[in-house]
Amino acid sequence: MVMDVHGRDLRYFVAVAEESHFTRAAERLYVSQPALSKQIRMLERQLGAELFVRDRQGVRLTPAGSALLPHARRVLDAWDTAAEEVERAVREQRETLVVGMSTSPGRSGLLPSVRSRLSELRDVANVRLRQVPWDDPTAGLADGACDVAFVWLPLPAAERYRWLVVASEPRLVALPESHPLAAREEVDFAELLDEPFLALPESAGPLRDFWLALDAREGRPPRIGAEISSTEETYEALVDGRGVVLVATGNAPLITLGGVVTRPVRGITPSRLALAWRADDRGPLVRDYVRACERATGGVMGA
Repeated sequence: MVMDVHGRDLRYFVAVAEESHFTRAAERLYVSQPALSKQIRMLERQLGAELFVRDRQGVRLTPAGSALLPHARRVLDAWDTAAEEVERAVREQRETLVVGMSTSPGRSGLLPSVRSRLSELRDVANVRLRQVPWDDPTAGLADGACDVAFVWLPLPAAERYRWLVVASEPRLVALPESHPLAAREEVDFAELLDEPFLALPESAGPLRDFWLALDAREGRPPRIGAEISSTEETYEALVDGRGVVLVATGNAPLITLGGVVTRPVRGITPSRLALAWRADDRGPLVRDYVRACERATGGVMGA
């Protein structure tokens, strides 16, 4: 026997069984007594069996009703548990913030410090970090994969975002330790104009241009030695001698692992690391994370 029985009908049935009275069950369920009686009759027709004996003494279960009652209770209990789990999942999703990043922003304990400030603003906050490839300069903001992100400025389509600058760091040049300029204590950018550069993917847009220092080249196009999409690729390309690359001071330890050195560069502007979020996002958790980051870093709001 195949049938579709609504949870509402089972709930009505259990209420009548427990109250042994249609009127009291109707009051408990906040429905009219005629509507309750109608639904029970429909359930009996679906099952092909009477569930209650109705007489002057009141209402009592038939053998079929007694057989159904424990199963109906289990079904309703399971459904209530499922509904609670769904509610919990939705609540946790609302209280989970996904933080994107393309390289670790772990400067001076930044992330733990922000988390500590966040805990002062709200009791519950699940923060999940997401590593995003370098071909996405928004670190997951553009496609909605992340709620906030630690990014390098400038951002493409900057009008879509707001940001808080959390660090301003000089750009260094990373190069093989065998490179002639590696013996210098400091390098003028003009001395790098003819060097092959490692470049971000073209999809990085203005960020690719920034790390190639196009603004300091006076119109001279860069020579691209290789494209890089990760710290590992950058290190391997440097060791192989495929080019040099500009890096933020805080990221230098990630690639100076042996065979690679960094040197200060004159004639270029510093890099800016920012916490960014979508301009139209008014979510309370995003707002609190921004406030926590501002308190932790004394950052400067932009856009």
